[in-house]
Amino acid sequence: MLKIAITGSLSSGKSTVSKIISKKRYPVFDADAEVKNFYNDYNSIKAIKNKFRIKGNRNIKVLVKEKLQKKIIKLKDIEKMIHPYVRKNMRKFIKKNTNKNILVFEIPLLVESKLTKFFDITIFVHSSKKVRIKRFVKKGGDYKIFSLLDKRQMDYKTKSKFCQHVIVNNSSINVLKRKVYNIIE
Repeated sequence: MLKIAITGSLSSGKSTVSKIISKKRYPVFDADAEVKNFYNDYNSIKAIKNKFRIKGNRNIKVLVKEKLQKKIIKLKDIEKMIHPYVRKNMRKFIKKNTNKNILVFEIPLLVESKLTKFFDITIFVHSSKKVRIKRFVKKGGDYKIFSLLDKRQMDYKTKSKFCQHVIVNNSSINVLKRKVYNIIE
């Protein structure tokens, strides 16, 4: 089984690269989707509320974002809850797909989490900060949250040293597809 990891900066185009590689034939593990599942999981919500003394029934993710912005909660403290959840589901994903030849993993903090050794190929997707902010805000994101999350990631030069391939994604989807197909070949 070939395990391909896609990593990169916030809003750099990791999901698009994953879709191009998987061509809907290979299963994709999306760490960001698992984080969304974490915030909808009853046990996770309960644990967050207990740990950070959150009351009420408002959307827990919104409450956590507010507390992160106000620096009431530290990002690394919430990550200590999220990362084990994501890793557990990644192991389940691998076990469920042992009969597949290729698995694709989209993991933004792959290098930061020291997970590169678990993959056969790692691809780093990079875009300029200006392009990434534009994409993030276009999808409904907030600039303050972008800045907070972006600071958590390693810089481009350092992170790219841990990856076999680097794709710079500042252009059109067709240019991106050509770059991905060049790697596949």
